[in-house]
Amino acid sequence: MKETKEYKRLKRVPVHKGHIIDVYTDTMSLPNGKTADWDYIHHKGAAAIVPVDAEGKIIMVRQYRNAVEKYTLEIPAGGLNPGEDMKSCAARELEEETGYRSDKVEHLFDLYTTVAFCNEKIGIFYTKDLIPTRQNLDEDEFVTIERYSLAELVQFIFDGTIEDAKTIAAILAYKTKVGL
Repeated sequence: MKETKEYKRLKRVPVHKGHIIDVYTDTMSLPNGKTADWDYIHHKGAAAIVPVDAEGKIIMVRQYRNAVEKYTLEIPAGGLNPGEDMKSCAARELEEETGYRSDKVEHLFDLYTTVAFCNEKIGIFYTKDLIPTRQNLDEDEFVTIERYSLAELVQFIFDGTIEDAKTIAAILAYKTKVGL
């Protein structure tokens, strides 16, 4: 086996501490012996859920996203609270954003959203066991609830209506693993 040199972080310098992310500049030693400065974004982690109602419709949320300057259609999701695991986070976000809770949340997969510069990892879950409660949005959260068939959502992925990576991955995984 051919010997390879390793990457090594020589230094990490904080650039910005935010509400959701922290930004750093990492000075890296490269396999060729040179160094390079790389951007690194630290994220606390998140979870998302595909909620399926009794009629087989998937409950989606539409909300404004500042980074892309438009409204997006997504599955319910949010960041982990301190000490919270991904499954609990998915269940909490389901209730907060949609007004439904579930006692049966199933894991689909985990994904890293942007491996080139960010460590954000999102646990993706689904549930077909919805119990009505009430929506309990954060103070700065404004979402509308929409329901679509799995076929409609797949079409939305391919016609560009849905552009959010976690939602695309979740809908296609749900279709493959559980779908109709």
